[in-house]
Amino acid sequence: MENEGVSIKSLAVKYGLINGLLAIAFFLVIDFAGLSTNQGISWLGLIITATVVFYAHREFKSSGDGYMNFGQGLGLGTLLSAMSSSISSVFVFIYVKYVNDSYLEILKEAQIAKLEEDGMSDEQIEQSVGFIDLFISPMGMLIMGIVAGVFLGFLVSLVVSAFTKNQKPELL
Repeated sequence: MENEGVSIKSLAVKYGLINGLLAIAFFLVIDFAGLSTNQGISWLGLIITATVVFYAHREFKSSGDGYMNFGQGLGLGTLLSAMSSSISSVFVFIYVKYVNDSYLEILKEAQIAKLEEDGMSDEQIEQSVGFIDLFISPMGMLIMGIVAGVFLGFLVSLVVSAFTKNQKPELL
């Protein structure tokens, strides 16, 4: 899966690193602003990812023959997301385990408050706490960050690739 000028792998590494660093900066801004429990703002990260995928696609096409099929775009975006989510998830793991251990407690309290707000009984909440502890832990956040990052990156790449693909005319 190469273009005449550049490989998908090299662009995935380059733009995965860029997106990973942007994701780390975004995470820190959200945390320092006290918005870690605001789920709505975290969706802004998808806009960042979509923008980075767009620029990776643009470079792929401009450094080669100007063409990129849907599969190449999807592959590039998904690999980029795998690289990015790995970088940012390792950072978050280190951050919540060694730098700001109160971060997890804040997230856990917010989850419990949401369950109470949803009208769950104390017994139901108590049963849910074990499940919450599983995911709101450094290792849980590392694993879920990578899995969710690749999955969401795949979805973003599906959409972006649909708009950025430029199939060679002889293959249409």
